[in-house]
Amino acid sequence: MSNPIRVDSTLGAAFIGFGVSCAIIGALCVQAFSYFRRYPSDLPAYKLLVAAIWVLEIVDQAFIGHCVYYYTISNYMSPQVMLFGDVIWSLIIQLVLGALVGTIVKTCFAMRVWRFSGHNLPITCLILFLTYGQLGLAIAYAVRAFQLNKLTYISNLKTLASLSLGAGALTDIIIAVSLSLCLRRLRTGYKSSDSVVNRLTVYAINTGVLTSTISITTLVLYDLYPTNFLFMAFYFVLSKLYAVSFMCTLNTRHIVRGRGTDREIGTASPTAHLFGNAFYMIHPQTLRSQTQTQKTQLTIGIHQEVSVMSDADEPLSTQDQELPIPMPSYPSQGHISAN
Repeated sequence: MSNPIRVDSTLGAAFIGFGVSCAIIGALCVQAFSYFRRYPSDLPAYKLLVAAIWVLEIVDQAFIGHCVYYYTISNYMSPQVMLFGDVIWSLIIQLVLGALVGTIVKTCFAMRVWRFSGHNLPITCLILFLTYGQLGLAIAYAVRAFQLNKLTYISNLKTLASLSLGAGALTDIIIAVSLSLCLRRLRTGYKSSDSVVNRLTVYAINTGVLTSTISITTLVLYDLYPTNFLFMAFYFVLSKLYAVSFMCTLNTRHIVRGRGTDREIGTASPTAHLFGNAFYMIHPQTLRSQTQTQKTQLTIGIHQEVSVMSDADEPLSTQDQELPIPMPSYPSQGHISAN
């Protein structure tokens, strides 16, 4: 009797997913190393977050390697184990770890939306609801998978898997659209500052499109071919893409802040001040009304900054890391001093 198991769509797909995830985990290690070298005086919370994500992804990759080794090496002569044997525990735990990393990263992105949108509570709550809802669905899926303990039976969990992956894709799209709309409102009309906004917008869109595409692809493959490992090849790399996007967000702060002017006050649109990952908005309408009341003159100070990138092996000094952008200070009495 012919073997009903297609090795190319099961073991082959799992092996390809493992290889691609190894390449991405290498990029993640480089990003983590670069972060600790370039930002030795960064906030302890950021350092702890980077270390936690890196450790979780290393453990996640170890579990992926374990399950691939189990099916391709330990049971090389018994391919029927994939369908009729017990599901290897590392495969199920890996699903939860991937969802956990995605939850951490999306929570950080939700905080960025909160800051960029001027503390928009409904959209932030929606993102957090979908994010933690996806995590809960992933945990429920893992519990049911341990109870069924057979890959042929796990295909019956399509509803949980579809809801989890669908929530993840929807969250990525909402984050990308929200950041794009918020950043669009920060345009000032100045070429230097608008170029920074454009770069951040493109980065937000690219990140959301990439992760949501992988999530949707995983969802479609799981619904169409639940008894093979095609969907696993994409899911193996999904959480690592989230981790890399988060690391890139932290590591590009110095590069982005080295472009544009320090401050631009008195324009017809809100001015954005970049501190780390947050934009703080100042409304020129308020400044204009105060100026008309006091009949004083507001001097526009523009400081051009040239950023020279150093070798990645050399840590940046505290001054290079922070790149302080001075905030305009106004007297508490509600008037602006004249020059």
